[in-house]
Amino acid sequence: MMEPYYRDTTAEVDLDAIAHNVKEFRVRLSPHVRLMAAVKANAYGHGAVPVSRAALQAGATDLAVAFLDEALELRHAGVTAPILVLGYTPTRGIKEAVQQGITLTVYDEESVREISQAGVEAGVTAKVHVKVDTGMGRLGLLEKEVVPFLEKVKAVSGVEAEGLYTHFATADSADKAYCIQQHDALMRVVEQAREKGINPPLIHCSNSAASIDCPEYAHSMIRLGISMYGYYPSSEVNHRRVQLRPALTLKSRIVHLKCPPEGTGISYGKTVTVSGSQWVATLPVGYADGLSRALSNRGFALVHGKRVPIMGRICMDQTMLDVTSAMPVKVGDEVVLYGSQDQETIHVDEVASLLGTISYEVTCMLDRRVPRLYTRSGIVVGRSNPLSR
Repeated sequence: MMEPYYRDTTAEVDLDAIAHNVKEFRVRLSPHVRLMAAVKANAYGHGAVPVSRAALQAGATDLAVAFLDEALELRHAGVTAPILVLGYTPTRGIKEAVQQGITLTVYDEESVREISQAGVEAGVTAKVHVKVDTGMGRLGLLEKEVVPFLEKVKAVSGVEAEGLYTHFATADSADKAYCIQQHDALMRVVEQAREKGINPPLIHCSNSAASIDCPEYAHSMIRLGISMYGYYPSSEVNHRRVQLRPALTLKSRIVHLKCPPEGTGISYGKTVTVSGSQWVATLPVGYADGLSRALSNRGFALVHGKRVPIMGRICMDQTMLDVTSAMPVKVGDEVVLYGSQDQETIHVDEVASLLGTISYEVTCMLDRRVPRLYTRSGIVVGRSNPLSR
């Protein structure tokens, strides 16, 4: 897809990096182990449809999303791979999910009844994955509730418990005690189910962090999230085990350049004033695009391969830079906000640290109004701009 765009701010997504990261995990798995690519939240801000296709081509077998609407976006785009909805699906969406062959997460009897009815009406056996809460305290059945629930699923028509899974709360911590505790709880449930003759074929619990540090927890499938996009889940996981390549570069261009009189205030609130002969460049990107206002007077950008500071408060649609140290600079020059330029890099993890958050949030904040450019071997092979539709 080559949708037109007219902005000088773009997010470039390197599909070769996505493929590389998937393969870094794929080659470490047994052939029978499936790899589920997490493409929820618009593929962590990278673009769900192109990333899904790239991941599947690189060896992913399944996809994971948060909500049914995200799964339907993929189906409507022609993606036929198995898709698991990790979150809650309201009953009004169940019939559509079953008709589209989308796998739902279940942990309550009402959903199972609705899915069963939809499966019978459609003449299919709808697949579900049963969520077990082993210590995240979020969605899922408690350990003692799982086997009775599985027995009820087994007793109805039109639905099959294809999977049983949990989610680790601390897999990205150096201390794996709680992660081990959660895994042990899941294994107890699996064994109890088998004693009752119930054997869901897909047992999964490993996120990116567990897939790196606890490869023995792969079981039937791993769920690859943040690491597919080129970021380690934390500084505490073993970075030597996989070599990741960040896929995202956020770029803009200088659209205005001036040397204001000394004492001139820059941006809202006049939080900074011009001192001496400072060159101020304006970029057409702001907090509405996902460039956090908290980076005001704190963050940096790259111009001509040099770090230059963000000057003043980031506006909704525009941001100013002090480009004095990068002169000579001209209107139209490329600016990198996340990513590399020449020999310098502003890593998303660095931005996250400035914001007191994690890389996941930084990439997910990128708004859909920022056009995405998809590249392979440095050549643009696709463009996505929802505003042009």
